This record gives sequence, structure tokens and C-alpha cells, in this order.
Amino acid sequence: MRLMTAAVAGLLALTACAPSQAIIDPVETRTPITFSQLLAQPRAAADRRIAYGPDPLQFGELWLPRGQGRHPVIVLIHGGCWRADLPGLELMDYMAADLRDRGYAVWNLEYRRIGHPGGGYPGTFQDIAAGLDHLRMMAGPDRLDLRRVAVSGHSAGGHLALWAGARDRLPAGSPLRNASPLPIRGVVSLAGIADLDAYRRTGPDACGGPATIDGLVGRPQPGGRDVFADTSPPALLPLGDRQIVISGALDPIVPPRFGQDYAAAAVAAGDPARSLVLEGAGHFELIDPTSAVWPRILDSYTGLLR
Repeated sequence: MRLMTAAVAGLLALTACAPSQAIIDPVETRTPITFSQLLAQPRAAADRRIAYGPDPLQFGELWLPRGQGRHPVIVLIHGGCWRADLPGLELMDYMAADLRDRGYAVWNLEYRRIGHPGGGYPGTFQDIAAGLDHLRMMAGPDRLDLRRVAVSGHSAGGHLALWAGARDRLPAGSPLRNASPLPIRGVVSLAGIADLDAYRRTGPDACGGPATIDGLVGRPQPGGRDVFADTSPPALLPLGDRQIVISGALDPIVPPRFGQDYAAAAVAAGDPARSLVLEGAGHFELIDPTSAVWPRILDSYTGLLR
């Protein structure tokens, strides 16, 4: 997962003439950071760890703001290529602390991944669903406003966040289908791998290539189960939720074209979706509150939850 170190020159600001068109923001250009550099920074601690299922990895960490009243909720889903050998929910601690300080309740989910017992299909997806729906159990004691819930994920977690927005669109007979998924206001995907099929065919090898997608959903076979039908957001469009798909212009792990193409398909299907491409940002700047692009990330949450 080595990030490129040279800045990309000559990016042009595009006028936003359609909801899905990329917007290049003029921000300070810095050398993109790695996840190791992000995790080397001091981290604050969550308020509580809460199990949403019996497996040791079925838990979330709750970050509660001060103050009275009911708190709007941002559900965070970490990335790491859906793989057990890469960092987990600690990647999101930095933004969780910042969002808590701004008055949001944050529910940072852990889940079983490829390499964990029960990870992959269907367990990874069922964990995300169970973690989201567990907010209903927490709403009263923790003063959570379930009328204002946004889901946001990074990288592989961006895929799972968009999938979470599609839960009421899952085909009948899918083991991932739930009769009463928790309603959400919308999704903010941060460098998300929105289209599993496209990433498997044309994506970089940063996550392990096609074998990683196969480990998550199964290998496509002629005449076999359509492995993307209930797992990949483009197959479930229109989601019906607002979607903000944010990419870093310098991101070599999930290049911006994946987010742009997905947002265009979502708009074509009738969804209120838009793509933002942030100049000067790589992959991990999008979850780093000290980065120059962080104010643009914050604006997305404000727009969904105000």
C-alpha cells in the first residue's frame, strides 16, 4: 500500500454543472501520507466499546459528545481492503474524535473481514447490517437521534457504507436481506471502492488484486451465483439515499475515476449523488482531521445532518 509521492500537476477546476460531476478543490498540495504515518499520531479514546453480536469482532466504539438533547449520529466503517491482516477501526479514531468534538455521536464499527472466521460473504455484510441496526438499542440510553443518521466509510469501508444505503434494495432471497433496516439520511464515501466488479477488473493491485474481491464475495463463475447482485452498489441502484462520493486526486489505491463513474451511474439511475475530487489529497488525507481537505469532508456531514 505504498502511496505515490509526486504531486499531480495540471488538474483543472471543473464547473459543477451536474450533480455527478467532479469538483476539484484548490487546496494546499502536500505529499500524501501512508496509514502508518496516520497511526503514528496520538489518538484519543472512545467513550465505550459495545458488542452488537456474539463474535469478538462484532463490536463498535461509541464516541459521545457533551451536551444535552439528542445527538445526530455518524456511523464510521473503516477500510483496509476488507482484510484481517491490515489495520481496523483504529484508522477512524482521528476523525471520530474530531466529529465528537463538533457535537456528533460517532459509532465506529469493527467487523469480520477476509481471514477472520466468518469473514467474507455473507458474514462481513451481515456484521455491518447488525452493527447499524444495533443503534436502535442504544438510542434511548445514549440520547441518539435516529432521525439523523449518516453512514460514512473509507476505502473498503466506503463500499460497505454505500452498500448499507442499499439494504432496502437487496434482492429477495439474499442472505443479506433484512425486513426492517435502520433508515439513514445518506452516505459519505471517502475513497470508497464503490464498484466491486470494476475494481476487480481494472483496479490497481494495492488491495491484492482480483483475489481480494473474490475472497470477499466469491469468484464469478459462468452460470453461477451473481456475486455482485447483492454486494456491489451499482447493481442495487437507485439507492434512494443522498450520496456524496469523495476522492483524493493523488490516490493510487482508489483512483478518482472509480468514484466519478459510480456517482455518474447513480445520478443516471435517479439518485441524488455527487462526486468531489479533492486536489492535493491522497488516500488517507480524507480521514485525517489535520489535512487541508478536512473542512470539505466536514461540509458533507453538515449537509446531510442539519
